[in-house]
Amino acid sequence: MVVVVQPVEKDLEQLVLRVFLKAIDVLGGLSKLAEFRTLTWLPSLARAAYCVVLREEYFKTDREIAEKVGLTVQTVRNILRAEPSEALEKIRRLEELVSQEAKELKVHTAGGVAKLAYKLVKEGHEEPKVFLEYCERVAYALDIPWAYMVLKRLKGTDFPINSSEDIARKVEGVYIKGRPASDVLKELEYPIRNPAELLHRIKENLKMHGLE
Repeated sequence: MVVVVQPVEKDLEQLVLRVFLKAIDVLGGLSKLAEFRTLTWLPSLARAAYCVVLREEYFKTDREIAEKVGLTVQTVRNILRAEPSEALEKIRRLEELVSQEAKELKVHTAGGVAKLAYKLVKEGHEEPKVFLEYCERVAYALDIPWAYMVLKRLKGTDFPINSSEDIARKVEGVYIKGRPASDVLKELEYPIRNPAELLHRIKENLKMHGLE
């Protein structure tokens, strides 16, 4: 009997967040999207990031991805068939892209941008301090108060973080779902390599305490 070992979805959200943030970076950053009034593109980018990571890292089928992300199978296929080179060419003509895509980023474009962002992340094209700033802005845009406050306090922090003592003073007075941030940080596993990993571990801690 052949036993098929399925890949474990470890740190899925962390990698999706990193790809999502890199996709925003590829498009010129949140300030550029705000300038062109295209912040409505963020949900499409997030869905595309999930699709790309689930396929590339966890080898999920189109149907499995569609069920997990809440899209049709055909939409998932369109995202995964997108060419990063075509998306990159569109990005170079951002004003034209904005007029073409209107309020919602088209599936092919979102897929191409997400694929390009995934490639850049896997190649190590992330700058931790810039990444922290993006995390903070996205947390604010998505109305996640505790994440925004934690990241705001950590400006100027060098990663990796090796223990909660390294950042305890910076988060004094911050509460995460009713708990002092310093207490939450003491329960996390270290080292923590980047801001996305920090948010992911805090979320896992909240789940453990039934506070998510």
